[in-house]
Amino acid sequence: MAHVLVVDDSSVARDVVAGFLTRNGFDVATANDGREGLAALRGDPAIRLVVSDVNMPNMDGITMAEKVRAELGNQKVRIVMLTTENNSLLRERGKAAGVSGWIVKPFRGDAVLAPFRAYCGLV
Repeated sequence: MAHVLVVDDSSVARDVVAGFLTRNGFDVATANDGREGLAALRGDPAIRLVVSDVNMPNMDGITMAEKVRAELGNQKVRIVMLTTENNSLLRERGKAAGVSGWIVKPFRGDAVLAPFRAYCGLV
């Protein structure tokens, strides 16, 4: 049972984020794209936080967020986009989909530890 799901089509980015979070006490699961991420959320109700890229094949991160809210009815999981995108239209679409936060890459783990711990109830 994972606290955090890291979704990114880049294995390097996925491994960096997942590795950092694991070293800092989080139970982490990973997925290669939004489709796999959605399946992981269906299968693991313990996930409290999703850290996802936006641009991915098969299903992008914002579409995944929309489906988490609409199809799964999951309003409790926090979804944070970790992306190179800083487009205001994408951010607005993310906000409408229930995205809790938007982090522009590169990932700076120390800056997110406190809020991520709070999202997962690890404080």
